[in-house]
Amino acid sequence: MRAYLAGLAGTGELNRIGADVSWNLEASAITMLANNRDDRVPVFESVTDSRVSARLVGDPYRGSRERPWDRPARALGLPSDLDGDAYYEAIIDRLRRPIEPTTVDAAEAPCREVIRRGADVDLFAFPWPYIHAADGGRYSNLHTMVVPDPDSSWTDWSSHRAMIQDGDRASVLLLAGEQTPNLFYYRYERRGEPMPVALAIGVEPAAQFTASMWIPTGSDEAAFAGGLKGEPIELVECTTNELTVPASAELVIEGRILPGERLDEGPFGDYFGYIHGPRRSMPVLQVDAVTHREDPLIPFCVEGSGVGHSLNTSATIEAACVGPDATLGLRVAGYDVKKCVPWRFTPRSVYVVSTDVSRPGYLHELANFIFTTWGMLHVDFFVFVDADVDPLSTREVLEALALHADPDADFHQFGADAMPKVPLNIYQTPEEKGDAETGTSRSKTSKAYIDATTDGDEETPARRSSPPADVRERALEVLSAAGVDIEDPGTSGAVGGDPAGIGGDGQ
Repeated sequence: MRAYLAGLAGTGELNRIGADVSWNLEASAITMLANNRDDRVPVFESVTDSRVSARLVGDPYRGSRERPWDRPARALGLPSDLDGDAYYEAIIDRLRRPIEPTTVDAAEAPCREVIRRGADVDLFAFPWPYIHAADGGRYSNLHTMVVPDPDSSWTDWSSHRAMIQDGDRASVLLLAGEQTPNLFYYRYERRGEPMPVALAIGVEPAAQFTASMWIPTGSDEAAFAGGLKGEPIELVECTTNELTVPASAELVIEGRILPGERLDEGPFGDYFGYIHGPRRSMPVLQVDAVTHREDPLIPFCVEGSGVGHSLNTSATIEAACVGPDATLGLRVAGYDVKKCVPWRFTPRSVYVVSTDVSRPGYLHELANFIFTTWGMLHVDFFVFVDADVDPLSTREVLEALALHADPDADFHQFGADAMPKVPLNIYQTPEEKGDAETGTSRSKTSKAYIDATTDGDEETPARRSSPPADVRERALEVLSAAGVDIEDPGTSGAVGGDPAGIGGDGQ
């Protein structure tokens, strides 16, 4: 992560803030403003009231508003000028070629420079941010959680927020229906066994991205991270259990999630853009050790900032990393999918799938595969569009909805009253959400999909295209003579290379 941040500094995209800033709302407020203004990534070099010399990094992987994949591309060593299609195919190509990790000696692992065990562990010695004014507490919400399957050699990587409770305990948001929670609720806890856990914080970019992807159960996620990186991820064994974590992590929390024990968690200002209860009882992480680098960097994400018009780290990772992974998964399953993309500014709530096949039966089968095979706990609905519609373009998707989605025939409920529902949404009341110990809503709900494809017989208006060069040149001359300030065609300020709005067919 330090090499990635140095790269941002080299291109003027990093804001190293030397003034004293508090972990108590100040760091998150500055980060939120940077997110909303598409500004530089802030690094808080001097955090007040921190007993450990640690620094905070606000939304380090947040992409730019127009090109959400640009910083993830840089983090993975991909060319900076890739368009959305080329970027997706590059990520898919790397995911097809996993690279097995290597294990390094503890003496070579940066994350083991400082080791604290037993009575020396104090989580509140670190400047975990208080992110939103109505949050239930201070959080680590940008990390890779590592847990083992008790019945095989498989190790799961995931990302679940952790609310710091006291010096050696945190409560972890585990929502049944996802891989790590299922391991705990349905295996460890039913056997009365603690689940070994490591929270690796400030891991290298490929490891952070993989933790959010839809990697199939049983797959080696460290190998997929190596594929993303293009070389093996270096792992090191923990000090108090047999788990291995990325050796270059800034900080590692080692512990056990205890069976039958709960502590309150939340509320938290989540990705819907709202703080909406209820406060829930969640499993307890008992911390056994903390290891870290000297002067560690602690990254965090301001969830909910800029919903609808800007990005943060989680929205960026969803669009730039989870999207390509989901696209690959659908292709491997045999579906004719060009891209599967989360709605740009609202991660995990809406996905758009572009496909060449628009038969209603085919789309229903595709929806059935998505909702039942992947256990889409977070995603409420999908929008299917034609292959020539770019799911990364909000304008094109809205145009497809307006032109081709018949409210009578193309809006479909799916699995009515049968699907588990994540309780983080805003539209359910606290009573509907209930207080189920496994974290899903008390009541079941339906999912939905919208068919915004053409039906083959439908006549589609011609898409905008560039006019011939002589027509374009003459138009620019006329506009210039009229005193219109025109950017040079093809510059970064030109949308679609047409700054003057000189449309082609269909305009």
